Amino acid sequence: MQALELIIFAVLAGVVLYQLYAVLGRRVGRQPEDAPPAQVVPPASTQIGPRDVGDETAAGLTGVAALRARDPSFEPGRFLDGARQAYEMVVKAFGAGDRDTLRNLLSPPVFDGFDGAIAAREAEGRSEQIEFPHAPRADLEKVEVHGDFAEATVRFLAEFRSRSKGPEGEAVDDKRTAELWTFQRNLKSRDPNWTLIHVDAAEA
Repeated sequence: MQALELIIFAVLAGVVLYQLYAVLGRRVGRQPEDAPPAQVVPPASTQIGPRDVGDETAAGLTGVAALRARDPSFEPGRFLDGARQAYEMVVKAFGAGDRDTLRNLLSPPVFDGFDGAIAAREAEGRSEQIEFPHAPRADLEKVEVHGDFAEATVRFLAEFRSRSKGPEGEAVDDKRTAELWTFQRNLKSRDPNWTLIHVDAAEA
C-alpha cells in the first residue's frame, strides 16, 4: 500500500518534540463556545495551491515540477493521504501513551523524547485518549528540492476530542490545531519513506 510509504520514522530535535506536544495540547483559533460550529471542510487531498513553489533547481524547475522531474512516481494526492494517516497515528499513539506503536513509527532519539513526555504525564497520574471526528485537512504548503533532498511541507488543520483522566477527575475537551509538518526524503536512496524533520505551529 502506497500510503504505508509515508509511515514516519521521524527525526526531530528534542525541543521540537515538546513544541509538538504543546501545539497539540493548546487551543487554536475560535473555540466552539465562542461562535457557532464552523463548517467542516472536506480534506483537500488533491489541492496543490499557489504556495507549492520551492527553490529553483539547476534545471529551472520549482515545486512539484522539480520533484517530479527527479521522482516521476510522486503523486501529491497520494502523498497527502499518507501524511494524514501518519498524522492521526502519531497523535493518537502519543495521547494514549502507546509506546509500542510509537516505537515502530519513530526513530530512537525521537521515541526517547516522546517516551519522556509520556512518563511525565504518567507520573502525574494522568491519561489521555484522542478521537478525530473526521480526517484532518491536509494541504500541500510547499515543495522544495535541495540537491538530492526533497522537502514537502504540509499544513494540517485538525479538530479532535481529548478525553483525559487525572487526580482531579475526568475531562472532555474539544480542540482545534493548526500545524506545519515538514517531511524530507533522499531522492538518491531506494528507501521510499519520508522523514518528519520539523513541526511548527501555524495560523488557523
